[in-house]
Amino acid sequence: MHSFEELSALFTEKFSVRHFPQTPATLYDPGEYFLSIGGKRIRPVMCLMGNELFGDIHPDAFHIAAAIELFHNFSLIHDDIMDKAPLRRGMETVHKRFGESTAILTGDVMLVLTYEYLSRIDNIFLKKIMRHFNTAARQVCEGQQLDMDFENRDQPSHEEYLKMIELKTSVLLAASLQMGAIMGNAGKSNQFHLYEFGRNLGIAFQIQDDYLDAFGDPAKFGKQVGGDIAANKKTFLAIRALETGTPAQVAEFRRLMELPAQERVPGTLSLFRECGVDRWAYDLKEEYISAAYAHLEDIAVQSFRKAPLKELARFLVQRDH
Repeated sequence: MHSFEELSALFTEKFSVRHFPQTPATLYDPGEYFLSIGGKRIRPVMCLMGNELFGDIHPDAFHIAAAIELFHNFSLIHDDIMDKAPLRRGMETVHKRFGESTAILTGDVMLVLTYEYLSRIDNIFLKKIMRHFNTAARQVCEGQQLDMDFENRDQPSHEEYLKMIELKTSVLLAASLQMGAIMGNAGKSNQFHLYEFGRNLGIAFQIQDDYLDAFGDPAKFGKQVGGDIAANKKTFLAIRALETGTPAQVAEFRRLMELPAQERVPGTLSLFRECGVDRWAYDLKEEYISAAYAHLEDIAVQSFRKAPLKELARFLVQRDH
């Protein structure tokens, strides 16, 4: 069994090749540039971990992992355009550096390359993998649309936000694990529990992200707290405050949102604490972590094989940075 770090190094070694043709450079170099920025590679490594949970890693699992990473980066390129984001992982975004039209095409051709990698896997697995991959890919797009829809909504519900992050964040994590499990010839029950482990873990991860943005230690978190508040994002915390606050608290929250970006942060954080949103978010995260662990426990393999996934879960949702 390999740790997440060992599988990450193995995947990075195999993935660190030129993926696109040389010409036209104006189309393909931006894609190589974006892939070179890197990232944690969590999703493709989860595919390898899902495979290794049930046996030796099948060579085709690396093709699926590469496809997952390419699809994820395709979605980030287009997300950055929609969000008008100037930076990604501390580097200029593709549309900022090369122009919006080129960025759209770069994302498009990266999606094409995704399916080239998938086409390389054995026909025995191809149909099943394609079905799960396409479902997850479609759901990620649905989640991104819901996220944009919320920008024009006064107050999405807790359930609506939960559905959005499940689609936008959780399903690709869960599907990555399940596709790896398929390559390990896992049965349907084991696939189900592994998928649910990933889905619950992904939701817990997003709750943790919302929580740390408001209440994390800047020295450990790596950025100033309150970024989501300054950007007026509708997170779990904001939705909870609007749903459970007294009329006076809700009125104060809406008043704060009218202030200039940075000026609204201290008052909003105080209001969140007054509403008990900080404790609630922590407890909600723990609920989803517990559900994830329960599904992992129900997977019918020897306990020691689950250790790397438990280690990954701790890294993702019990971090303070």
